[in-house]
Amino acid sequence: MVLKAVCVLKGTGDVTGTVFFEQEGDGAPVKLSGQIAGLAAGEHGFHVHVFGDNTNGCISAGPHFNPHKKDHAGPNDVDRHVGDLGNVTAGADKVAKIDITDKMLSLNGPFSIVGRTMVIHEKADDLGKGGNEESLKTGNAGSRLACGVIGICA
Repeated sequence: MVLKAVCVLKGTGDVTGTVFFEQEGDGAPVKLSGQIAGLAAGEHGFHVHVFGDNTNGCISAGPHFNPHKKDHAGPNDVDRHVGDLGNVTAGADKVAKIDITDKMLSLNGPFSIVGRTMVIHEKADDLGKGGNEESLKTGNAGSRLACGVIGICA
């Protein structure tokens, strides 16, 4: 059974986007697709945060989704937060196209990301290699430009 979810990102400025999630069944990788517009050209940290709460803007989403209590790292690292998806890159047109496949994300079960928040950040994620304590928590990705709750879709 194919599981599907969607997240509509909205921010305080011009940053908006839609991210689609698809999983071919339990244990299969999750495929992310879509795009985010209104970004400065370059890399931007892209993460799943713990709470599906945007009542106080993106800050209400809490920290990165990290049920296994690991340090922040890159999406290809074995030891990482479940929500660590690295960076997306915006071109000169201010648009980042999303094409990610991740083995740690899940759309069901105890570590599901459904009901949690996706956040696009101001700066590039240093993937936990920044040499300071903040790098091991957030990747020094800076402020939260836009966010949205991940919901089940048909």
